[in-house]
Parts: sequence; structure tokens; C-alpha cells
Amino acid sequence: MRIAVAGTGYVGLVTGVCFAEYGHHVTCVDVDEVKIELMQQGVSPIYEPGLDELMEKNQQRLRYTTDYRSAYQDADVIFIGVGTPEKLDGSANLKYVFAAAEQITQAVVKDCVVVVKSTVPIGTNDKLEVFFEERRSNAAQIHVASNPEFLAQGTAVRDTLNPSRIIIGAEDDYAAQVLKSVYRDFKAPILITNRKSAEMIKYASNDFLALKISYINEIANLCELVGADIEDVAKGMGLDARIGSKFLHAGIGYGGSCFPKDTKALHWLANFHDYEMKTIKAAIEVNDNQKLRMIKKARKYYQSLKGLKIAVLGLTFKPGTDDLREAPSLVNIPILLDEECSVQAWDPIGVANFKKYYPDEVLYCDTIEQALQDTDLCLIFTEWDEVKGLDANAFCQHMKIPIVIDGRNCYALEQFEGTGVTYDSVGRRVVKGKYSSGFGVI
Repeated sequence: MRIAVAGTGYVGLVTGVCFAEYGHHVTCVDVDEVKIELMQQGVSPIYEPGLDELMEKNQQRLRYTTDYRSAYQDADVIFIGVGTPEKLDGSANLKYVFAAAEQITQAVVKDCVVVVKSTVPIGTNDKLEVFFEERRSNAAQIHVASNPEFLAQGTAVRDTLNPSRIIIGAEDDYAAQVLKSVYRDFKAPILITNRKSAEMIKYASNDFLALKISYINEIANLCELVGADIEDVAKGMGLDARIGSKFLHAGIGYGGSCFPKDTKALHWLANFHDYEMKTIKAAIEVNDNQKLRMIKKARKYYQSLKGLKIAVLGLTFKPGTDDLREAPSLVNIPILLDEECSVQAWDPIGVANFKKYYPDEVLYCDTIEQALQDTDLCLIFTEWDEVKGLDANAFCQHMKIPIVIDGRNCYALEQFEGTGVTYDSVGRRVVKGKYSSGFGVI
């Protein structure tokens, strides 16, 4: 089957490459000539484990171009996988979706199915159908279907090749059958529903996971106050099959390209229809506050942060990606800089993107040991394997004052007992070292 994919970001490019892996001929379309040139050279413009290898393996079935007319005119199926960033009011910005739709109307010369894989508000597919009907200039019929993605950055290739489920939202049998043919070799349950239900499934799924994260973070905060241990609590909860153990890892909040904007978009949509989703509103508020927990903890140890030398381990919103969208580092580091702190940061792949925000204000280090050198405080934002593999004594050896505030619970508490390091994590007791709270280091 001949497939075209509009957009070469995390959704579009991964989708196209994985379809090629399953034997389809795929043309990936983007307006960015620099990105297209990179991909034509076999280089992925995004960091995603396993993607470069699949691009090389399937290069005979993959084409990359800015020429949308040549890409769309012969396509049996056109997937729209462009970004839908949030607007200032929290609603989803659909300008890229409709820009792609406009190009499709100019190019198609035969019947085809246009599939929206981007996360879009409920009812968007219906609007696209009207858009195509009003603008098409020939007899070619454009069928519109919804096929939301459920990939996570860092595991996007695996999630796409081996999806947990395939959701097809279609209003006619032709579109449904074409999409079933596209996914004929995928080993996953297929649910066929109407388009609005498919759109809602995406939002409801993401927002439920965001709720789960915010809930366990609130429980973790209360654990600190009453002396309970969040890891034992989460383990006990997860043994209940009705709850499950996934997304019960306490930390400093969710980030990335999906959960933040999708919770805001659904909250906005509900308000637009004069309905308030109180649970979603609460999840957003909890997450915003959670990102500031580490700064609040730091103030327990220092009456003023001014002039401190601070190590930052991890810049990206999670390991396995170079994405900084809604990363806690982008919330906390500006506060540290405003407090006139010296920030020494380490991240294995996120530095280049972070430099776009702060090219000179932060000292970027090649190793964790360099980042820790002579510092007064260490903040852990991302649970990279290199961080989790660090020996507790390294903090003593390299830091001037070994106080570690871990926003990702990378270590067992026992690792720090008797080391002299003060270790303060999320939802667990503080391991007291040479310096403890109460401005003992002033």
C-alpha cells in the first residue's frame, strides 16, 4: 500500500518508518528543507532509540520530500502526524493540521483516506471532512478517519511496532477497511468506533495517566509529612489488579509533548461546553506545584540560595529523549539563575536543546563528576541510567557540601546510610548526613 505521512516529528516520522518496516511504501512530507535533507542522508532529525536503524533498514521503501503534490497524488492513505501545540488559553492549535489538509486538497487526484494521527479535539475530524468537501476541485473522494497514536518518547519505535491497541475511528466502511489493511500484519487488538469516540479515547487515556501521576505525587507529599514511605505505598497499591503498578512512580511531575497539553486541551474543551472537569483541573494544578518541590526542599538547607554552586543532573523531561518540552529543568533552572546561583549541568543528550534557551548562563559538563565538582547542592531532574548507576560516595568525593535532592527517587535509601551525604527524595524519609535541614550549612 502507498502511504504518505504529513509531518516528520515524533509521531509522523516514527509512524512512517514503522509502516515501512511492515512492508508499506511510505513518503514522509515536511515543509522543513533542512530536516528533509538530513533524512535523505539517513539521519533522523529527532533522537529516538532504534529509529536510525529502521530508517537505514527500510531505505528502499522510504522517501522524504517537501514536494507534497508528488507525495499525495498517488497515495492510497495519507496520515496527518503534525504537531498540535497548545495556545495561550490551553486549547489545541490546529493550524498545522489544516495547513496539511489544504495541501492535500491541492494534490489528490484519486480516492484516498486521510487519517488524523495527531492528537486533536473531539470533532476535528468532522470539521476536516467539511473542509475537504468544500475545497476539493475534482471528483476524487476524500474519506476522513481518526487513528490516534499511543507512543511514548524514548520507546516510540517499540510502541508503534507493537501497539497495545489500534483505534480506528471511521464513519464509513471504506475508510475502516482500508485502515484494517494498513494494520493487517500488526499483532494488536483493533477497535473500530466513530471518529469522535476515537478522538476522545486518546484524550481520556492520556489524561487518566496524568491523573494517576498527580495522585501518587500528592500521596508522596503527604507521606513525607506523616512518615510513610511512598515506594512501599505504591507497591501495595500496585498489587491490586484494579489499580496496577504502572504510573505510580512518585517524582516531580509529568512533562513532555503529550500530558501537559492534552490535560489543558481537554480542560479547555470542557469549559467551552460550559462543563468543568474538576479532576483534570486538579491534576494540572498538582503537576505545576510538584515541579517546584525541589526548590522548596532546597530552601530547607539554605536560608538563601544566592551565590550557591549547584549541580543539575538531567535536563530532559525523561530519559531516552532529548525533548525538553515541559521539563522540570526549564522551571527550576531559571529560578536558580534568578537567585544568582552558579549552575553546573549534565545530560547525555539534552544539552544542545537546552543551550537554545540558556547558551551561556549555565556551565555544561561532559561528565557527572564535573557537574558535581565543588558544589553546595545537587538536584536530580532526570533518571538517566548513568545517574542511577552513580555510587553514593561520589557525591562525597566531588561535592563541597554533599546535599542531594532527588526528584526521581533514583536510589535506595540504604545506599546513603553512613556516607555523610544528606539525601532528600520524594515521599520518603530524609537520610541525614553531615548537613541536615534547619540552615545547618549557613
